[in-house]
Amino acid sequence: MNEQNAMKPYVIGLDLGGTNSVFGIVDARGEIKATTAIKTKAYDNEEDYVNASVDALHIIIDQVGGIEKIKAMGIGAPNGNFYTGSIDFAPNLPWAHDHSVPLAKMFSERLGGIPVGLTNDANAAAIGEMTYGVARGMKNFIMITLGTGVGSGIICNGQMVYGSDGLAGELGHVIVRPENGRLCGCGRRGCLETYCSATGVARTAREFLEKSDTPSLLRDMNPEDITSLDVSIAAQKGDKLALEIYEFTGELLGEACANFAAFSSPEAFVFFGGLTKAGDLLMKPLVRSYNEHVLKIFKGKAQFLLSGLDGSSAAVLGASAVGWDL
Repeated sequence: MNEQNAMKPYVIGLDLGGTNSVFGIVDARGEIKATTAIKTKAYDNEEDYVNASVDALHIIIDQVGGIEKIKAMGIGAPNGNFYTGSIDFAPNLPWAHDHSVPLAKMFSERLGGIPVGLTNDANAAAIGEMTYGVARGMKNFIMITLGTGVGSGIICNGQMVYGSDGLAGELGHVIVRPENGRLCGCGRRGCLETYCSATGVARTAREFLEKSDTPSLLRDMNPEDITSLDVSIAAQKGDKLALEIYEFTGELLGEACANFAAFSSPEAFVFFGGLTKAGDLLMKPLVRSYNEHVLKIFKGKAQFLLSGLDGSSAAVLGASAVGWDL
């Protein structure tokens, strides 16, 4: 550890999700020393969001000795632009869906001028997985996050793919249903995340319930209240309709991954997020569909792995790694 890190031994990592924002104070060994969280969508504008975040942060910053112990902050956020430090038109954030928010600058100003870096939330998860999880030692893999939306982080030859403008890797917004596709928060129709996110699974459940007479435990619920967890619980009980929902979801996701393999030939696809708790309900049809659709030259080469890190740890640790490099 160099002299500066000895004096300032911690960085802050922020996993800014569509539902929750989770903060962690992390040391140089990757140990999360303190955490806190706020609801991302509870605020009408970015000023209120940052103010609430800083109020929550001050409590855990004091627990580790004060702001003078903090070297920097890293943020993983939807549509996070690594080059500019801004969130650009994030469809799932009510206070950032129609404009750019200079979030790194705002946090830096409110935290005494510490350096703050920002990247896409899925990129942060990929960095965390590559450093601490199942992708450790890999130089070519695709991280796919299955939460409120679908995100992705692409590692090629050991480096994150950022593209010319810092916004590369939005595989959740690849169109998988060009005809009569579902409307996405981004304004387009048929995006992968409208089908293969947690919210997408709930939408599929409502569609299947309406179009089918198949008996199902889900019929005992208000359709608008159904979540992906409800579908998973029903499927684990052998519910035929719920199993069909996961077959449909896995089929689409596997076909999409087969297409992704064509441009980066990854050694693994790593899946992270709440939807992965469905386990084999999702992964078996996914892998089967991938093998049916992938080019022969790529068949049998990629592993399909679930994140080796629990909860938001991958994204928090990945975001913190951005902070160490500032």
